[in-house]
This record gives sequence, C-alpha cells and structure tokens, in this order.
Amino acid sequence: MNKLADNTRHCRILLVDDHPIFRRGVMSMLSGESTYEVVAEAGSAQEAISQLREADPDLALVDISLPGSNGIELIKMLLAEKPKLPILILTMHDESVYAMRALRAGARGYLMKTEAMNGIVEAIHKVSTGEMYVSEDLSNRLIFQAVHGSNSEGQSQSPIDRLSDRELEVFRLLGRGFATRHIAKELHLSIKTVETHRAHIKEKLGCSDSTEMVGFAIDWVTNENL
Repeated sequence: MNKLADNTRHCRILLVDDHPIFRRGVMSMLSGESTYEVVAEAGSAQEAISQLREADPDLALVDISLPGSNGIELIKMLLAEKPKLPILILTMHDESVYAMRALRAGARGYLMKTEAMNGIVEAIHKVSTGEMYVSEDLSNRLIFQAVHGSNSEGQSQSPIDRLSDRELEVFRLLGRGFATRHIAKELHLSIKTVETHRAHIKEKLGCSDSTEMVGFAIDWVTNENL
C-alpha cells in the first residue's frame, strides 16, 4: 500500500525556498501538526536534489523563485529522481502566470504564500493523499478550459503564455534589470544561450527591438509585484 494513501501515516516533507526566515515560518506553522514534519530543507534546486536523495521525503514544498534552476525546472528534476513524489508549489508568484506551468510540469498543487497561513495544512493533506489543490478561481478556469478549450472566445491568450518556462525566467530577470551576463550567471547558462532566449522572447512578444522588450519586462515585473 502506498503510505501516502493512508492519511494516518506520518508525512515527511522537503521544503525548498531560498529564504531561511520563510522556511522557519513554514516549519512553525506545521509544528502543531503531528502528521506533517519538515525533515529536509534547501535553498536551491541543487540542494533540493541532494536532500531528496538523502532524506527520501514523502512530499516536496517548492517555491518558484530559486537561484539557478527555477521551481518549474526543479519539479521536472525531482520527478525524474522520484516519479511519484507529490509536489506542492508554495510561492508569492501569481497563479495566473505560473500555476498552469507548474501543473503541466507535474506539480499536484499551487498555493500562494499570502494564503499559506490558512491553507497550507489543507493543501498538504490533499496533495499528499493523491488529490489536487488549487484555488477556487484557478479551479473554475481549469473547468472552463476543459469544457470550452484554452483558446475559446473571451479567453484570449496572454503574450507571456507564448514563452517557454526558461524564456519566462529570462524575461523575469530582464524585468528586474539583469544584464545578459548577469542572467547567464544566475541561471547557469552560457551568454550565447541567454542571447538566443532574448531573441526568441523578442520575436514571440512582437517587440520591435531590445529596448521595447526590456521595457515590457520591467512593466510586467512591476505589475506582478504590486
């Protein structure tokens, strides 16, 4: 029997977030729950893979923003190591941009940090017992898309949706003011690879030049963080 199917069993959690104070907060929120325990923590994708191998957790809580490989990439890496690992995204990033990407990558749930205090125990319970956890708004959106299709009238696709996961990460860093060399260092990519991503982003977003693309990125990051 899968031990996660029996909700009376202890659930051992790997917590991945690059902010130690936030990790302490999550551990504090779960301290009163005898069923759930954070047994390993990591501040980067590389540390997460190491901790996965060492601690063999039952579930992973993962942020989107991480140094090096982001949370979307980490989902794929974790599942390559442990295909049946339940993964719950816990992040500040708006679900309208990242949730579908995370679910397509293999995550079973998406929880905003602003809702964590009230929703984290329920989210972990659902994901650890084989269910999905998303907000009511996202659930309604998924149902609409399933019934009508993702390109239905009134559901126009955002230009950002055209970007691949890696292109979105490059775009986000452009919006934060990172130069190509800095992006390459942050994402552990070559400068040439970043330049290729920039060219694809400019083409997909229909920008006339790099200045327009960077301006678009800055506006998008600013609005995302409002």
